[in-house]
Amino acid sequence: MTLPERPTPRMWLGVLTVSLGIFSMITAEQLPVGLIPAIAQQLDVSTGVAGQTVTVPGVVAAFSAIGLPLLIGRLDRRVLLAALLAVMAVASTVSALAPNYTVLIVSRLFVGITIGGFWAVAGSLAMRLVPGAYLPRAMVLIFGGVGAAAVLGVPIGTVVGDWLGWRAAFGALGGLSALVLLAALTLLPRLPAAEPVRLPTLRAQLRNGPLVAGIVATGLLVAGHYGAYTFVSPALLAISGVDAGVVGVLLLGYGALGMVANVIAGPRAARFPGRTAAVIVIALGSTLALFPLLGTNPWSGAALLMIWGLAYGGAPVLLQTWVLRAAPASAEAASAVYCFVFNLAIAFGAAAGGLVVDAMGVPSVLWLGAALVLLVLLTVRRAPQSDHMSTTTSSRGRAQHTSTVPGEGSSSGAGE
Repeated sequence: MTLPERPTPRMWLGVLTVSLGIFSMITAEQLPVGLIPAIAQQLDVSTGVAGQTVTVPGVVAAFSAIGLPLLIGRLDRRVLLAALLAVMAVASTVSALAPNYTVLIVSRLFVGITIGGFWAVAGSLAMRLVPGAYLPRAMVLIFGGVGAAAVLGVPIGTVVGDWLGWRAAFGALGGLSALVLLAALTLLPRLPAAEPVRLPTLRAQLRNGPLVAGIVATGLLVAGHYGAYTFVSPALLAISGVDAGVVGVLLLGYGALGMVANVIAGPRAARFPGRTAAVIVIALGSTLALFPLLGTNPWSGAALLMIWGLAYGGAPVLLQTWVLRAAPASAEAASAVYCFVFNLAIAFGAAAGGLVVDAMGVPSVLWLGAALVLLVLLTVRRAPQSDHMSTTTSSRGRAQHTSTVPGEGSSSGAGE
C-alpha cells in the first residue's frame, strides 16, 4: 500500500482506533485491581485469591503474545484485531454476569488471549497507517494507549465499581470493546502481514544485548509494581485508613499524575533512556518502600499514592521505547518478546503479591515490590545509547521510515 505525502484524517482515526484498542485491552487486564475487595466479598473468596483475576489473564496474555504471531502467519492484521476485540467484548460481558468465581476466572482466561495477541502486533502497524515522516507521532499515540490504561483505566473502572458495582465496571469494558470493534471495521484498511513472525526470528532477539537488558528491566519493574499495585486498595484501607468510598477518587488522581509523567517521560526516554530509567526506578522503589512507614494516615497515604502515580506513569513509554530502539529491524518479533515478559511479569507480581498478602499482610507486598523495582538499576547501563533510524526510498523518491522508534528527531542518544 503506497501512502500519500501527508496523512489523511482517516489515517489518524485508524491510529487512534489501534490506540483505543490497546487501552481497552490493558484496562481489561488490570481492571480487577481497584475492585478486588468487592469481588472477594461478593464471591466469598480471600483477597489473595481475588487477586488471581489479574494473574490468570497476565499468564495467558504472555503466551498469547508469543503464540499468536507464530500461528497467524500472513493473516490480515485488520481481521486479527477485529476478532480479538470481539472476543474481548464477549469475555468482559461474561465477567460482568459471572455467578461464581470459577466462571469469572474462565472469562478472564479469554481476556488474556486477546490482550497478548492484540498488543504484540499493534506496535508494528504504525508504519503502515501513516507516512514515514509521521511515524513518531503515530507511535506516541498508539503506545499512549498503554500508558493511559496503566494510569487511567483502573481508576475509572474503580470509580464505576464504587458507584454501580464491580459488575458494571466489567460490563462497561465490554461495551467499550464493542465500540472499538466497530471503529476498527470502519476505519482500518486491509493490513496483510508484510513478514510473518517465525521462531528463529524470536530466538535471534535473545542475542541482542540492549534488548535483553530492556526485557529484564521490564520484568523486574512490572513485577514489582504490579505485585504492589494489585493490592493498592487494601493498602489504602488497611495502612492509611482511607474511607472505601474515596479510593476510586484517589486512584483518579494517581492516574492524572501518571498521564503527566507519561508526557514528560516520552521525549526524555527517547533521548536518555538510561537516565530516565534510573529516575523512574529510584522514585518508584522509594515510594513503595516508604508507604508502610509514612502512609499511615489518609493524608500521607494519599500523598504517597500521588507520587507513586507520578513515578510509574513514565514507565510504559520508557520500556517500550527502550525495546523498540534496541531492535528497530525486528519490531514485531521484539514487541512479541516484550509483551510476553510484560504480561508474565504482571501475572507473577499479582500471584506473588497474593501469596505475600495472605501470609504476611499488605505492608510486606509493598516492600517486595520495592526490592524488585530497585533491582532494575543493575540494567540501566545497557540502555540503547543512540537512535536507530533507517530509511528506504520509495520509487517516487520519498524517504520512508522503517523503524518503530517513538520520539521526535533522528538522533537522540548522544550525551547519554
